[in-house]
Amino acid sequence: MQETSGKRTGFSYPVREAITLIFTVVSVFSMVFLGLGIYERSLSRMETMTIQDREVLLEETALDLENYLRNMRRVSDALYYTVIKEMDFSTDSMDREMNLLYEANKDSLLSIACFSSRGELLSAVPLSLVKPNAAVSEQGWFKEAFFKTENLHFSMPHVQNLFENHSYRYDWVISLSREVDLTREGKTSMGVLLVDLDYASIGRIFSKLNSDTSKTYVYLVSREGEIIYHPRQNLINTKLFSENNLEEAALPDGSTTLSFLGEKRLITVKTVSYTGWKLISVVPLSAFRSGLLDLRLFVVLLMTLSIVAAAFINGIVSGLIASPLQRLEESVGGLEGGNLKPEDIYIGGSLETEHLGRTLRSAVSEIRRLMDEIVEEQEEKRKNELDALQSQINPHFLYNTLDSIVWMIEGEKNEEAVFMVTRLASLLRISLSGGKTMIPIANEITHAKNYMDIQKVRFKDRFRTEFDIDEAILSRITVKLVLQPLLENAINYGTEEYGDDGLILVKGYLQGEDVILEVIDEGMGMTEEMAKSILKDRKRVRTRGSGVGLSNVHERIHLRFGDPYGVTIESRPDEGTKVRIRMPAVEATEENLEALEKGRYAAKDQKS
Repeated sequence: MQETSGKRTGFSYPVREAITLIFTVVSVFSMVFLGLGIYERSLSRMETMTIQDREVLLEETALDLENYLRNMRRVSDALYYTVIKEMDFSTDSMDREMNLLYEANKDSLLSIACFSSRGELLSAVPLSLVKPNAAVSEQGWFKEAFFKTENLHFSMPHVQNLFENHSYRYDWVISLSREVDLTREGKTSMGVLLVDLDYASIGRIFSKLNSDTSKTYVYLVSREGEIIYHPRQNLINTKLFSENNLEEAALPDGSTTLSFLGEKRLITVKTVSYTGWKLISVVPLSAFRSGLLDLRLFVVLLMTLSIVAAAFINGIVSGLIASPLQRLEESVGGLEGGNLKPEDIYIGGSLETEHLGRTLRSAVSEIRRLMDEIVEEQEEKRKNELDALQSQINPHFLYNTLDSIVWMIEGEKNEEAVFMVTRLASLLRISLSGGKTMIPIANEITHAKNYMDIQKVRFKDRFRTEFDIDEAILSRITVKLVLQPLLENAINYGTEEYGDDGLILVKGYLQGEDVILEVIDEGMGMTEEMAKSILKDRKRVRTRGSGVGLSNVHERIHLRFGDPYGVTIESRPDEGTKVRIRMPAVEATEENLEALEKGRYAAKDQKS
C-alpha cells in the first residue's frame, strides 16, 4: 500500500516554479532556433531576390541595347536596300539620302560612309574627306565585312580617325560594317557600307546601372570576352583594376557564384541579340551581406522580446496550471480539522492528483448526503451537475482541436494557431469557472463564440454562425454550459446536408420576466415525437456530440429553477430545428450567484 501519512515522499518541488522554469527553457531554445531559422531564410530570400533583380535589370538593359543596335541596323538596311541597290554610281549620287538618314539619327551615330572594294570613298556624312594615309582597306571593320555571317559586323570600340577633322576631335565609335553590291554602268562590284555608332550612347545606357560609389556594376563584353564597355575602363587601362572577363564571358546565361582575387562574387550573364555580346552583372557577396546588419539587429531584437514575452506568458500559464493543485491541497488541509481521515488520500503527480480530486469530490458528496440527508431531488441535481462537469469537454473535440493546432504550427500558420490556442484557453477557462455552475450569460455567450470559432476552423467553415443577443440579458444568470450541447447538435445534425451554406443562429432576448436563449439551424429537422423523446430519454446513446445531451441541459435548468423553466424543441422534417431555453431573468450579482450555487431558485428573492 502507499504511504498514508501526510508527509510527501520522493523529490519535492514547487509545481509552479518547476513549470515556469521548464517552459521558459523550452521557449528560449525554441526562440533561438526560430531566430536562426528566420535569419537563414531571410538571407536565402534576399539572395534569391537579388538574383531576380539582377536578371530583370540585365533583361531591361539588353532590351535597350538591342533596340539601339536594331535602329542602327535599320539605318544600314535603309541605305542598302532602298538607296544603294536602286542606283547606278556612274550617274547617281546618294548624298541626299545619306544626309537625311544622318540628320534623323545623329544623336545615336557619328558618321555614315560607303566605300568601294578597294577602299575608295564613294559618299560620306558629315565629313567627306578621307585622310591620305587612312588605309581604309586595311581596317579591321572593312575586312570583316566580307567574311561576316549575315553580312553584318560590329567592331570593338575604337577611335575613328578616317576623315580629315579640322576640330581635331576624334570620337570613340563601334563600327557597323556590311558588304554591299555597287552598280556602275550596269556592272556589279563589291563595296562596304559603314555606320559608326556613337560609343557615348552605349555609355548612357549603362550610366543608370552603375554608380561610382557602388561595389555592384554591369559591364559588356564580346562573345570572345573582350571588354566593350566597363564602368572602370580607365582603371583597367592603367592596370589599377582587374576584371575576370574571359572566364565570366564563357558562362551561360543565368546566375552563378565565382571567386576572383580572393573575393566571392555573384555573376549574372545575359546575351545580347544580333551581336553575341554579353551583359555581365557583378555583385560582391561581401557587399551583399554587409547590408544584412539591420536584419541581424531585427532578429536579435525579435528573439529578445519573444523570450521576455514567453517567460511572462509561461509564468501566467504555470500559475493557471498550478492553481488547481494549490486549491486541492488547501481543501485537503481543511479536511484535516474534521472527522475524516486524510490517510486515505494519496499525494502524487498529475494523474494521481486527478484521481485524488475525483475521490475527494465523491467523498465530500457522500459525507454531505449522510450529514444533511439531502432530498432525492437535490441528490439528482448534484449527480447531473457532476455529470456536466465531467463531460464539459469532449475528449475527441479536445484531441481534434489540439491536433489542428499542431498541424497549423507545423505548417507555419502561426496566426491561425494563436487564434485557436486563444479560443481554446478561453473556452477551458469558462468551462472551469472556478468550479461554479452558475455564471453570467455574458460568459456563456463568450464560451459559445469561442466554441464555434474553434469548430469553424476544424470543419473548414462548413457552416456560418450568427449571434443576435440582446445586451439586456448579458448581466443575467444562467446555468453553465447550456449552449455548447445545443450548438454541437446543430453542427452534427443541422448542417451536414447543406455543405458550406448551413447557418446556425443563436438568439437571446428578454420575454417578460424570463430570459430566452435559442439555437436555430437549417438542417434536416425531426418529427415532434422524436423531439419529445430527446428531452425525456436521459440514457439515450449518442454516436456524436459532447455527451452532455439536451435532456441533461433541460434537467439541470429544471432542477435549479423549477417549473416552467427548461428546454423545448420546435422542429419539422426538412425545415430545421429551433431549441429554446427558458430561464428566469435573475441579475448576476454576487449575492444571487452565491445563493443559486447553494440552492434552488426562489422567485420572490432572486428576481431582478
